[in-house]
Amino acid sequence: MPANTTNDAAHGEAAAAPDAENTGTRDPAKASQAVPPAEAPRPVPLTAASRTAPPAAAPPTTPPTAPPTTPPTVPPAEAVAPLLRGIAVLRRLTEAGHDGTLSLSRLEKATGLARATVDRVTATLAHMGYVRLDGRDVTLAPRLTELGNAYLAALRLPDLLSARADALADELDESVSLAVGDRDGVRFIHQATRRRAMSLSFRIGDLLPAERTAPGPLFATEWTETDWRHWHDRRAADPQDRTFPAVPPRDRTPQGEGADDGGDDEGEDFKRRTAAAAADDCSLDDQLIEPGLVAVSAPVRDPGTGRVACVASVVSHTSRHTAEDLRTTLLPRLRSTVALMENDLRTAPPPQPGTPRSGLAAWTTASKHELGREFVESLARGLTVLTAFGEGRSALTLTEVAKATGLARATARRALITHEHAGLVRQNPDHTFTLTPRVLSLGFPPLSRTSLPQIAQHHLTALADRVHESAALAVLSDSGEEVQYTARASTSRVMSAHITLGTRLPAHATSPGRVLLALPEVRSRGYALIDEELEAGLRSLAVPVHDRTGRVVAAVNVAMHAARRTAADCVTEILPPLKEAAAHIEADLRVAGRFRKVPTT
Repeated sequence: MPANTTNDAAHGEAAAAPDAENTGTRDPAKASQAVPPAEAPRPVPLTAASRTAPPAAAPPTTPPTAPPTTPPTVPPAEAVAPLLRGIAVLRRLTEAGHDGTLSLSRLEKATGLARATVDRVTATLAHMGYVRLDGRDVTLAPRLTELGNAYLAALRLPDLLSARADALADELDESVSLAVGDRDGVRFIHQATRRRAMSLSFRIGDLLPAERTAPGPLFATEWTETDWRHWHDRRAADPQDRTFPAVPPRDRTPQGEGADDGGDDEGEDFKRRTAAAAADDCSLDDQLIEPGLVAVSAPVRDPGTGRVACVASVVSHTSRHTAEDLRTTLLPRLRSTVALMENDLRTAPPPQPGTPRSGLAAWTTASKHELGREFVESLARGLTVLTAFGEGRSALTLTEVAKATGLARATARRALITHEHAGLVRQNPDHTFTLTPRVLSLGFPPLSRTSLPQIAQHHLTALADRVHESAALAVLSDSGEEVQYTARASTSRVMSAHITLGTRLPAHATSPGRVLLALPEVRSRGYALIDEELEAGLRSLAVPVHDRTGRVVAAVNVAMHAARRTAADCVTEILPPLKEAAAHIEADLRVAGRFRKVPTT
């Protein structure tokens, strides 16, 4: 497995010099829902790329006592300015809150970009299916997780180890996480969270400062002198950890230039904890992030190199365990699970080759012709470069990236240079490119908590507007005898079907229920039609919603008054758009559910 601590260039989000795709306005109606070709399995990695990556991590060294001053980074001359702007917009939306929503005016202020530029960037992202535009608001959309999925698939660790983490969480009845190093931070790649009043709220993709976590010292045992300098610089520039939105800011103020010189109590404590982690091969978090939270961590080592591939942690609350109690009671069980994880890495078969997505370059060209100046083609092409990577394609040459995306080699090269500057791509000594954990900063944390009703709502609203009838999503209750309505969209009619969210009805008497019960007639024709059986004057048509494994997890229905359409009209007029809406929900669910279980309620 590849090492995961990244030593990339600085974030590089600042707006670059103006270029040809810097101005213009947008008609929101043209922000089409057309999206790039659907995701397909990806093939095995090949070889080579270009420059030299940072030196390999060395054994623990004595950290420097004073941080050097480093000038702010500027984009390379060949960086694609619109791509940097698009990355900045996605990062600001990711940091906006639990749902990844900002108004256009707030997005303009947060990024420092001109309003016309924000309009064109968001129009392009909406056309790609990465954001949704609702009036003056911009919201992250589930399809955006395909970028983070590319990193997680290339990494392979969630696929290989998440079942072990989930089993340990079930056994201990505590939250269990897997994390990788991201420069001087720690980024989560898997969470098995318990449902408690006091439980872990971190999400896949969240970034934490290394010194405030249990995994941090374990990653720091492999830091180079350069890594320690980055850490010193970051702490001096951000003493309150405000660049880490996943954690509460600390009450620590700088004391002038050079205040964080490595001699402060917290800095010395982190160095002591790093030395202890190197000696004990484990680490504790005793309420470092916030009062009450405690954790114990152990490294999962790459069987090929012996380096830390990821860190597994058990997280609890002081009402259940003290930090030392975690060490004595839960650490032995954690170590046993880690040993099984390392064996899984050792015995895992090579990833199966797949076929990269095709037609991306042609799609971006067609989109440019369709939308004109509103579509920033260089932004769209730059983001598609990230999707060239995946399972079996963790390291690609420039030529392979160009071939996988259908882009010209020069276009792919400039995109990779831009992504390297933004910290999303690393170049290796063997001339290959790999994705870094920072790809998860592009929308993954807020979207990793998206539920099926949230995924469906946008498509239900579009369906209701299209057919001028009420639409709803329903799931089967635990008893299997009732359906529960979890999302709905109504239409503006004097008389329309109105179902309150949470309503439960007998499954056999409803069209969603008959779909979910998989009755023989439903299986044969692919839909269920209820004709005034539940209530006089009510007709309802439903189709199934499948998850990425093909299992039926929900049903979408359209309900109407019988006077408006005959049963035959429902099949000819309502069924096609109903199936189309279900297909859109399934497409989003496949992407959003690639590395996590999407809650159905």
